[in-house]
Amino acid sequence: MAPGATVLLQFKATIDEGWHLYSPTTPPGPIPTELKLDDNAAVASFTNHQPEPKKIFDPNFNNESQSFEKEVVFLIEAKLAATLPETLELAASSRYQVCSDTTCLRPVRRTATLALSTKPVAGATARSIPAGYSAVPAPGGAPPAATSTGPAPTSAPPQSMLGFLAVAFGFGIASIFTPCVFPMIPFTVSAFLGGGSLVPGPGQPAPPPTSSPLVKALVFCLGIILIFTALGIGATAALGPFGVVQIGSSPWVNGFITLVFVAFGLSLLGAFEITLPSGLVNRMNNASQGAGLLPMLLMGLTFALTSFACVGPFMGTLLAASVQGDKLQPALGMLSFATGLASPFFFLALFPGYLKNLPRSGGWLVRVKVVMGFLVLAAAVKYISTVDVVLHWDLFTRERVLASWMVLLAMPGLYLLGFLRMEGIKAEETVGVSRSLIGALFLILSVSLLPGMFGAPLGELDAFLPSAKSTPFAGSASGPKLDWMKDDYAGALARAKAENKPLFVNFTGYACTNCKWMKSNMFTKPEIAAELAKYVLVELYTDGTDAASETNRNLQEGRYQTVSIPHYVVLDGNEAVRASQVGLTKDTQAFKAFLTKGLGS
Repeated sequence: MAPGATVLLQFKATIDEGWHLYSPTTPPGPIPTELKLDDNAAVASFTNHQPEPKKIFDPNFNNESQSFEKEVVFLIEAKLAATLPETLELAASSRYQVCSDTTCLRPVRRTATLALSTKPVAGATARSIPAGYSAVPAPGGAPPAATSTGPAPTSAPPQSMLGFLAVAFGFGIASIFTPCVFPMIPFTVSAFLGGGSLVPGPGQPAPPPTSSPLVKALVFCLGIILIFTALGIGATAALGPFGVVQIGSSPWVNGFITLVFVAFGLSLLGAFEITLPSGLVNRMNNASQGAGLLPMLLMGLTFALTSFACVGPFMGTLLAASVQGDKLQPALGMLSFATGLASPFFFLALFPGYLKNLPRSGGWLVRVKVVMGFLVLAAAVKYISTVDVVLHWDLFTRERVLASWMVLLAMPGLYLLGFLRMEGIKAEETVGVSRSLIGALFLILSVSLLPGMFGAPLGELDAFLPSAKSTPFAGSASGPKLDWMKDDYAGALARAKAENKPLFVNFTGYACTNCKWMKSNMFTKPEIAAELAKYVLVELYTDGTDAASETNRNLQEGRYQTVSIPHYVVLDGNEAVRASQVGLTKDTQAFKAFLTKGLGS
């Protein structure tokens, strides 16, 4: 081989019938095959290549995997350095896992060496990558450019993302009915129609319109969308593409969110006022004076800034919720929120006749603000309880969180019914039917939490509550009481061997709402509890700040190549994987089938 030449190394794997080897590009779950050349000064660079893998549903991991059967040949394309010794020895290492439809073997590591002569050979021709092969990333390296010619696969957004965006849009609509936004609607739409600015100077005549109301409304709405989406992009940049799960359960992040929510809540209740610097708002407002599209864009930006005091709680709630989601979720959430907030301005610019049908501003806007204050404080309790459970303070227990929510839900009910005198409630004012019904609804919601104080399940709400330490409802007629070990993988494995039972490993988290939902709503179903009772059960928490959580994270990531939670793995006494499932499921029969499979031989 001449210096600077490219050599093509082949690695051939023969796979027994009924077994399969996983592709280097298989989705998380199984252990992907890794191939790499050991560090060698004679090798300038190398690239791995694989044939097209077979895409199948893998029952071991309950998701789609990419694998090979019977035989596969991997290629390493290595470019030699400019200076070579007379003889060259290359060493390569591999790591792989093979599974059948019911069992996975432990990952295996292998090494191989190859001696090459670096003397040029007359008539030698360089080999090229065969058709049907594509480049794959080397372990720890960046993915190379794809060499396949087929169209890129597409997929629809996950249902959870669509639901989040719908909620964000609804928050934008709800923000309209706040004291900072609603009174501005008639005046702002009039500016579209007449060509005026957001805040015209005293005696300043309205300039002649330079564009249609539709275009002005579009540009104004664009200003609103731009500023809120920029906040979402800023949050995305701050969070980065990795470590989202750890950020979402971080006590520092949740503590900061708690302080922000408490500040917003107290401000909405009238304790003080949160405002942006007046100089910034005044400069933006002055820039928005005049005709044309640019002032209309600046008008939208100014409106977004001046409405911050009222829409901030909605915006903060969305950003806090998006922390535990996809890396693009903060930006997409704020885009959806801003679209909802801007939509009535655009609609009324199209149909200005509906302006006269809008309810008049008045005391009801103040009451909306006060009710929002109590709800924001209730949200703050949720985030401080996350800090508590991660740091093991044991102060904000399930019972205390529920007691806080009961009080904070009862107070807006009493306020709306006139029993709690705060801003927006007059002693001589008659309580209308709508106000009475809304106040009664808050009181009903408050009282409905009472059974949870004594350990009764609360359905979907359990996902946001700390786990109960003990409950008189556990082990009732609805199903057997489950004996969970915590953060003791070695002890649970030894117990499983001694009792000749399979081991059910639950990789979970203190702040993981999906994990809590599964434990409160799926594991407690009689048919599921009956199956789980046949296992040795262990919970491995991965999002805490203690040494046990770090050990559990390393175990999950190192052995199963994923940090997603919840993650359920069924092992036999030799630690062979019988079944695995990642993520929440609300399909009882599917989860029961998963447990039944794990109990098989």
